[in-house]
Amino acid sequence: MKSIYEELLRDIPDYKVFFTVDEMEERSRELAGKYPDVVSIFEIGKTRAGEALNCLKIGNGSHKALMFGCPHPNEPIGTMMLEYFSEKLAQNKELREELDYTWYIVKVWDTDGYRLNEKWLKGPFTLYNYSRNFFRPAGYKQVDWTFPIDYKELHFHDTLPETKAMMRLIDEVRPEFIYSLHNAGFGGVYWYLTKETPELYDGMYDAAKKQEVPLNLGEPEAPFCVAWAPAIYQSLGIRQEYDYMEQYGGLSDMSKAIRWGTCSADYGKEVCDAFTLLTELPYFYDERINDLSDSDITRKEVVLQKLLWDQEANRFIQDTLAISKKYMEDENPFVLALNAFTDEGELEATKKMIEENTEYHKTATVAEKMDNQLISKFYKLLSYGMLIRANESELEAMHEKGEENLEKEQSLKKAFEIAVKAHQELSELLEEQIHYQVVPIRKLVSIQLECGLLMAEYLKN
Repeated sequence: MKSIYEELLRDIPDYKVFFTVDEMEERSRELAGKYPDVVSIFEIGKTRAGEALNCLKIGNGSHKALMFGCPHPNEPIGTMMLEYFSEKLAQNKELREELDYTWYIVKVWDTDGYRLNEKWLKGPFTLYNYSRNFFRPAGYKQVDWTFPIDYKELHFHDTLPETKAMMRLIDEVRPEFIYSLHNAGFGGVYWYLTKETPELYDGMYDAAKKQEVPLNLGEPEAPFCVAWAPAIYQSLGIRQEYDYMEQYGGLSDMSKAIRWGTCSADYGKEVCDAFTLLTELPYFYDERINDLSDSDITRKEVVLQKLLWDQEANRFIQDTLAISKKYMEDENPFVLALNAFTDEGELEATKKMIEENTEYHKTATVAEKMDNQLISKFYKLLSYGMLIRANESELEAMHEKGEENLEKEQSLKKAFEIAVKAHQELSELLEEQIHYQVVPIRKLVSIQLECGLLMAEYLKN
């Protein structure tokens, strides 16, 4: 790696917390004001709540790159990378010239959803605090999964305002490189790429190794992921999910099975053959996620255990929601998310797939066992947190409006207390059984930035 890039990576601050939307907006305006010849800021659209969605343009290189943070609002690692990188680009003419890109940077794409995550951004970074204050929208409310598509029986055109804004930006800029700054919650590092680039894999692995963050070698994020190398996958679009459900789901009406659209990677490839990179990173990890030794159970058995536990947890969530659901607003974002995340449309498909796919008949690795038995429960803990917030938000709204309705208040409080108890119990179980470490933000920014630099150099040449 070039010395100018090595220096860039060495200078990353030791961030202790994540920035809020307002903090990032202020810093962007200050950057544009301080370096007006290099940095401009412009509005690309409005959020659903009517907030301005802004983009920074930095430099004037011969290549074009688009980077955006928070394609999911619970994923702020990329926002911190963009904070640092945008400042260094503005300050350092030599860096801009060496890269030779014009950079378009949207620090927070899902601004409205990000505000619903702000209570955990300053820590403490524990499984409990993260899950208790977590929010992630239903698929059809996710800005990176409502791009329009017509594929077989799927015809999705209910595109969100934020998504339309990004579509216009891609149409106008026609970037060669899109860096979609997602991150996971628990596990290790893994990547999604538009095309295979095997000559970069060792460099990407090394970026993680230098920061002592393991690769994610457990189960892939979805059973239809195509692995090109360990922890490196083909970009996911809605077509792969559709084909998987069509093959294994046994559904007569596929148009009702999938209610959302496709993603920015698909759209960018279609519009201008853009190459999209995702570098997925964890807040928390346990060394077992990197252990490829044999466990004491088959992969099929441990996946079935996970599916059965998920079914029980989903029933609990829906039973608890039923206590107070009639008193909740139709657009309560937590309820919409929970209804989507407890939809078991893919469950039967997964059962059929693991019966037919011989890869699941072998002994599970320690990483695969841990992924199915513990990390899957961590992700369900996030739903338990949203179950609390679904009721809590309605109680807060009653209080703010001065609403007096004893039956409504009692129902909401009952469901709230049940959810709090279940969340606490599962949180304590996971704190006991997962030997996790919290990854410093600086390390995560470094991995994401180094992988982005590697890809930018590769695509430029």
